[in-house]
Amino acid sequence: MLSRAAKFCPGCGGRVEKAVAEERGHRRKRTLPIDEETLKMLREYIERGGPVRTDGKQLFFGLSRGRAWLIIKECAGRAGLGQLFNPETGETRGISPHRLRDAFAVHAVKLDDSSDGLRMLQEHLGHQSITTTMRYRKISGEEQREWYQRLWKKKEVKQDGS
Repeated sequence: MLSRAAKFCPGCGGRVEKAVAEERGHRRKRTLPIDEETLKMLREYIERGGPVRTDGKQLFFGLSRGRAWLIIKECAGRAGLGQLFNPETGETRGISPHRLRDAFAVHAVKLDDSSDGLRMLQEHLGHQSITTTMRYRKISGEEQREWYQRLWKKKEVKQDGS
C-alpha cells in the first residue's frame, strides 16, 4: 500500500501517478438523504449558477478543505458553541468538521444502536468496515451494570420455574 505522497513504486521504482489517479477514481460514492428545505435551497443555488469548475473538476461549492474548516469554525463561534470536552481523553478542543461528524455519529448511535441502525450509520458515514462504525458505540458504566444485572435476573427467573 502506498502513502498519499508516494511518487515512486517501492518495488519497481516506477512513477505511480497513474495508479494514484485510478485509486482516487475508485472512491466509493454514496447517496445520502436530504430534507425538502435543504433540497429547495440547493436547487435555487444550482439555478443561480451553482457548481464551479476548478482544474477541470466540477466542485459543488468550490471550497477548499481549509476554507470549509474556517466557515465551520466561524459559524460555531457565532452560534455560541464553545470548546468540546472529551470525557475519555480529558482533552478540550474546538469545533471542526470532523468533530461535527463524530458528534452526529454518536448522536445517531444513542438514538438507535440496533444492528440495523449501526448498518445504516455505516453506509451514511461511508465506512467500509462495520468495525470502524462500532467505535461510536461507547458503553457507559451504567449500561454495563444494567446489562449484567439483566443477565442474572433472567437466570433467577429460570430457576424459579417461570
